[in-house]
Amino acid sequence: MTYQECLDYLYQQLPMFQRIGNVAFKKSLDNILALCDALGQPQHRFKSVHVAGTNGKGSSSHMLASVLQSAGYKTGLYTSPHLKSFTERVRVNGAELPQDYLIRFVEQNKDLFEEVKPSFFEMTVALAFRYFADEQVDVAVIEVGLGGRLDSTNIITPELSLITNIGFDHQALLGDTLPEIAGEKAGIIKPHIPAVVSTKQADIVQVFEQKAAAEEAPLYFATDHIAVQVMEQNMEGQVYDVFSDGKLWLPSLQSDLAGIYQQYNLPGVLQSLLLLRDRGFAIPDEAIRQGIAHAKAITGLKGRWQVLGYNPLTICDTGHNVDGIKQILTQLTALQPQHVHLVFGAVNDKDVTIILQLLPKDYTYYFCQAQIPRALPVAELKEKADQVGLQGTAYATVSEAIAAARRNAKPDEVIFIGGSTFVVAEIDEL
Repeated sequence: MTYQECLDYLYQQLPMFQRIGNVAFKKSLDNILALCDALGQPQHRFKSVHVAGTNGKGSSSHMLASVLQSAGYKTGLYTSPHLKSFTERVRVNGAELPQDYLIRFVEQNKDLFEEVKPSFFEMTVALAFRYFADEQVDVAVIEVGLGGRLDSTNIITPELSLITNIGFDHQALLGDTLPEIAGEKAGIIKPHIPAVVSTKQADIVQVFEQKAAAEEAPLYFATDHIAVQVMEQNMEGQVYDVFSDGKLWLPSLQSDLAGIYQQYNLPGVLQSLLLLRDRGFAIPDEAIRQGIAHAKAITGLKGRWQVLGYNPLTICDTGHNVDGIKQILTQLTALQPQHVHLVFGAVNDKDVTIILQLLPKDYTYYFCQAQIPRALPVAELKEKADQVGLQGTAYATVSEAIAAARRNAKPDEVIFIGGSTFVVAEIDEL
């Protein structure tokens, strides 16, 4: 097989949530357990950190991996979905999965796939676990795909579990209330394994407390112990003063992640690192500084409040649910732009009207459709936007919408590209 033939096989044979949506989600761990049984239980051959949450789990996973690598550990990182290349999903010390490893893995296990009939995600998780075991990583940071309790990643026994912000997303699969959604995320809390919750959200505190008590797992709400204060901010990053239990711990901590929402992720990351120290990991403060300051460079993180160009200032962000969009709009407002040109697309299995109602009516909109079956047809998106009073034009592709925004935007205006991870994935220069 060539690499492209291998990808074609995976995309065509295995149901893929990112492409087709909810029908690809398996509400059972049976398939991933069967795959890993056949592969020699690779999930038990390396230490791990498990990360779940509605927003912030990707950034938090990359920051943790960056710090662990900076501390000298051979570090695996599993995240999803990918933006440009499948191999982005599985990394060791920042390097993407080799294409020839993927080809070998698929060729050797085709019969197994025919027998188990896994989803695309289940196969990918098994691949990642086997690769990390083969590479003999010291530790791997494993990001949950969707939910937690029934997510395929939830067969590891981690050093600790981290749960970031909880908000509304994938309600059809996870529940219609925050406590229901939090209950699914809390499913990664394991017996006697420390659990960190990044932010203390009053209406769901009890969900985590009850699950942790049932599992006899030590529970830490990060913001009870860690406080971060934004001292400086620009388009390329931020500087924080970090306090631990009221005392200044990391003055002038630099970060190369510019999104203001990172201030909600950082306490959970730092609390997790302190607990990993307690569990025997040697993570000096200098490694924390190095890892947080260079997270993008070390791990290859893209699409988080990423500046693509200036004159006009052009930014993209993968935030795609209500909380994510609210944070993006807050940061756009803080720029005090002359005008905003917003390139926007969505998926078809979410109530996009709620998000459209949040968007300012004085922006100029360029509605578009990512090239995946799950994309919301742009004509339907435009119709919904018209109903809530948003002014804009429909474009058949993301690239056409971006090109139109660039033609129309003046040098002192702002172009923002987002609404869906899959819109951001089709930006040429990403």
